[in-house]
Amino acid sequence: MGIITENINRCKASLPQGVELCAVSKFHPEVSLLEAYNAGQRIFGESRVQELLPKSQNLPSDIEWHFIGHLQTNKVKYIAPFISLIHSGDSVKLLKEINSCAKKEGRVIDVLLQLHVAQEETKSGFSLAELYDYMASEKWRELTNIQIRGVMGMATFTEDEALIESEFKQIRKAFDDIRQQYFQNNDKFSYCSMGMSDDYPLAIECGSNIVRVGTGIFGERIY
Repeated sequence: MGIITENINRCKASLPQGVELCAVSKFHPEVSLLEAYNAGQRIFGESRVQELLPKSQNLPSDIEWHFIGHLQTNKVKYIAPFISLIHSGDSVKLLKEINSCAKKEGRVIDVLLQLHVAQEETKSGFSLAELYDYMASEKWRELTNIQIRGVMGMATFTEDEALIESEFKQIRKAFDDIRQQYFQNNDKFSYCSMGMSDDYPLAIECGSNIVRVGTGIFGERIY
C-alpha cells in the first residue's frame, strides 16, 4: 500500500459521517491523483485552470473536479463544461461570469459563496456585510445557471486556535443564517466548506461538512 493510499484511508477514517473529503491535488502529478483515485477518492480540488485542464482530460471521467482557488473571470469558460463545484465564488462579477458561461454550455454550475473573515488581506471573498447585502438584494436569483450550494471560508493562518475557531464559527453562522432565510425548502444549499490539512478537525467541530486536504494526503507540494 502506497503512502497516499494510507493517508487517504487515515484521513477518511477521521471524518465523521456526513463530512466529505476534497483531496487538494494542485501541484501534484497525475500519478499521485491516480493512486488516490484507486484508493476510492473521487473529489479532487484544483486551483489553477492551466493545471486542471490536462488533468481533467487524462484522468478517469468519474472524478468530480472542484475549483478551490481564486478564479479569474477570463478563465471560467475553460472549466465551465465539466467543473462539479466552484468553492471560490468570491464576487458578484465572478458569479455573473460563471452564470454566463454555464448558460452557453447548457449547464447549471454549483457554486459556493466565498467569505472573507480572516485577518490576511490577501484572501479574497465577500465580507459578512457584503454577503448579507447581496443575498438581501435577491439579485442572485437572476443567475439561473448557477446553483448556490453553500459557503466557503478560510481561517487566518495563525497558531491562535481561539481566533481560528471564532472565524470558523462566523462562517458556519453565515451558512445557517442564509440557509434559514433563503433556502429553507431547498436541500441543495448544503455545503459549509471549511478546514484544510492543519485545521480540519477544528473546522468539523465548528460545523464544516466538506474539508479540503492536500498536504495531509499528498505530502508537501512540488512547485
